[in-house]
Amino acid sequence: MPRPRQRACLQDGLSLDLNRLARQGLIQSGAYSARRISWTNNYTGEQIASGFITADMSGPDEGWFRIQIGQLDQRINLVSCPRHFGGRQWYFLCPSTNRRASVLWKPPGARYFACRQRWGRQVAYASQFLSRADRAHEGQAKIKSRLCSIGGFDPDEWRFPPKPKWMRWSTYNQAVEKFDSYEAILDEDTFALVARLKGRV
Repeated sequence: MPRPRQRACLQDGLSLDLNRLARQGLIQSGAYSARRISWTNNYTGEQIASGFITADMSGPDEGWFRIQIGQLDQRINLVSCPRHFGGRQWYFLCPSTNRRASVLWKPPGARYFACRQRWGRQVAYASQFLSRADRAHEGQAKIKSRLCSIGGFDPDEWRFPPKPKWMRWSTYNQAVEKFDSYEAILDEDTFALVARLKGRV
């Protein structure tokens, strides 16, 4: 059974993902940057919020990040740690818990961004509101979408896409196994439903 929606869904609010911001070129290690930012609804593509971010990541170990959205004007400290294979990894320092975090959340109704642990049991991820079967469907869709985007396949033409050209067989076989495990969950639910319906006849 999915959990009743007594808690706020994190994905219904706003998030700041430091790694994604870097991939999008909105922030840059070793530099000062200032950019506009916007959030869109994953299902409709409609813009739900916009603001302005400023970041100073020019220092070797510490920096800061500022987010401005309407009445919200929040400054967040940044720290960097050396990576095992060279370079440095940047993190937010959560304003509430002082923990390192790559992602900060502003759930619906919240007045500021903080790490997932700050919000505790007040919030849950969207997947926690789904049934077991819905999670299986979503898992299969993510695997199929990833393989199609890597391999350049049309998702409408494949129930399960072939191995993308440059993907390792071990990686592809893991995707097959995971997809099949989701399929087994869906089969179990179907058999259980048929058994319940037969019991009513």
